Amino acid sequence: MFKNNHLADAKSNKMDEFYTQLVDIENELKHYRQHFKDKVVLCNCDDPRVSNFFHYFSYNFHQLGLKKLITTCYKNQERDLFSQNDCERAIWLEYNGEMENGCVPDIDKIGIHYLNGDGDFRSAECIELLKQADIVCTNPPFSLFRDYVEQLIKYEKKFLIIGSQNAITYKEIFPLIQQNKLWMGYTGGSMTFKVPSDYPEMRSRYWVDETGQKWRSMGNTYWFTNLTHKKRNEELFLYKHYTADEYFKYENYDAINVDEVKMIPEDYFGIMGVPITFLDKYCPTQFEILGMCENLDLYHLKTKVYTSSECKLAYEKKFGKPGTYDLNASGVILKNGIREKTYQRILIRRKQA
Repeated sequence: MFKNNHLADAKSNKMDEFYTQLVDIENELKHYRQHFKDKVVLCNCDDPRVSNFFHYFSYNFHQLGLKKLITTCYKNQERDLFSQNDCERAIWLEYNGEMENGCVPDIDKIGIHYLNGDGDFRSAECIELLKQADIVCTNPPFSLFRDYVEQLIKYEKKFLIIGSQNAITYKEIFPLIQQNKLWMGYTGGSMTFKVPSDYPEMRSRYWVDETGQKWRSMGNTYWFTNLTHKKRNEELFLYKHYTADEYFKYENYDAINVDEVKMIPEDYFGIMGVPITFLDKYCPTQFEILGMCENLDLYHLKTKVYTSSECKLAYEKKFGKPGTYDLNASGVILKNGIREKTYQRILIRRKQA
């Protein structure tokens, strides 16, 4: 049993190894420079010897006016791009801006410290380092994203981290977005990451370059943050006008369906179901977020009590599976009694001027 669990953990660790490109870090971080003066920055999923997060913050230490930079890695003591996860101890480094001939000194000269444990961000010694930080910036393990964000919120840290678009729908994450405790960063979309040599081959968004390096595109990948940036305060320009013929209502919830963010009508102040890509354009002074059809089921489809299997089947035939919303044009059942299912929707409402 132990051996099987160990192998499963190793596989999971490899699937979490995504090496962030410097260009993606630079493109995002340039929108937050005002937040970093006199701050302690922690990159707690990064080997300082190879991490582009360490590279960015160390080389921009004085331009940003940082007070201190701390980095830690997980189960690795070898100078290798990807952690081999074969060492029960890990390292950490503290950089205070010292220079050598106008350049950042070699890592060994800065001074490498050894952790007592494996460098897991949840360990007591890593939490002590977290407590020193003002801002956390890194690419955390996607499989542990819920735990990672929960810890940041618990210790009331400012942060700028990378996550999958799927994280928006997590029941632990979406309420934070709804409560304006977390929001999307400035940039987003398809990011490309280097992955380990033994990373499993994928059917899509995966390739090997001419040097033999494996790459993986994660599709829609976002920066998640609680740091204010200019884009967050920009109201979405609306030009469409509401008509009942163009905007169908859901049969099982009093809201209109909007298939594209650009189609949000400027003269409708009721509830709207919009794609999750809306969050990239969300301005909290213009809209309020009421819920999501999967995680926050305002119609209580998920809590429906069935008295029999026949009742359950009849209910799902009428409304679909719990947590879904059905389109119905002006209350009229669609052709042949078939209702059109929507994709996952965020429920929003415009704020009155």
